[in-house]
Amino acid sequence: QVQLVESGGGLVQAGGSLRLSCAASGTSNFNMYDMGWYRQAPGKQRELVAVITTGGTTNYADSVKGRFSISRDNAQNTVFLQMNSLKSEDTAVYYCKARLITTEYWGQGTQVTVSS
Repeated sequence: QVQLVESGGGLVQAGGSLRLSCAASGTSNFNMYDMGWYRQAPGKQRELVAVITTGGTTNYADSVKGRFSISRDNAQNTVFLQMNSLKSEDTAVYYCKARLITTEYWGQGTQVTVSS
């Protein structure tokens, strides 16, 4: 069973930056998991923010392209989300997901609040 723990959320002013981390435990094969960041704002459905595959290929939602960057450190079993030029519409709970074929694991989420 893989456990995912997000950290790094908080309150930031518009235009500011935050770096989220997601630490995985319970697996010795972290490098085999595709990893993703998702977010859910109040009253809205959870949406994809960014993904990074086992091979390092990345993909981003149009709304965050050029502002957010996803990366991974397989030696530390950690995936990161660098968020720059934050906007009020980025306010949400951010979740980390690990996927191996059809098996998925989710973290508990970390709150990001951007004040305008």
